[in-house]
Amino acid sequence: MAGKRAFEIAFVGLKPGIHEFDYEVDDKFFAERGNPDFSHCQANIKLLLDKKSGFMLLKFEIGGKADITCDRCGNPLKMDIWDEFNMLVKLVENPDEMNEQEEDPDVFYISRNESHIDVGNWIYEFVLLSFPLQKMCSEEEMGGPQCNIEVLEKLKAMEVKQMETNANQLWKGLDQFKKTKKERSKK
Repeated sequence: MAGKRAFEIAFVGLKPGIHEFDYEVDDKFFAERGNPDFSHCQANIKLLLDKKSGFMLLKFEIGGKADITCDRCGNPLKMDIWDEFNMLVKLVENPDEMNEQEEDPDVFYISRNESHIDVGNWIYEFVLLSFPLQKMCSEEEMGGPQCNIEVLEKLKAMEVKQMETNANQLWKGLDQFKKTKKERSKK
């Protein structure tokens, strides 16, 4: 979808009830809003807008794929994205004041005089939130053809060295008790 108006919904002309909107976004959409840490994104968004008197319930269903960089080995990794998000949009007289006071991020206020609602920024945020915090292949896939074996070996060596250091630190503290016990036995 191209253009800023592609994500605007003219809700005034909609009858009360559920209305469905479908969006497809790609790298161009994300480049216009900021440089994300993924590429080749193909995200499909199904938006269900339930129009009521004085408010709207929006349900975003996000799905798609993107190429990311593995947090473990640094190699490119294709990742599936999927999630659901809900928003409550209320029509009020003083939306700016209400939005400043609102603590719930899933509630948004717009003026009763508005006729359109722009969902582009929400789509952007919700796609970004659909990625897991740790972006890496599963334990079963680790060491497979998509992984950087050199980096995995270095990580393993660092882990072994850290465990040895921790073990030495544990016994180091116990040496104090040995000396104290020997001194007591001499008395």
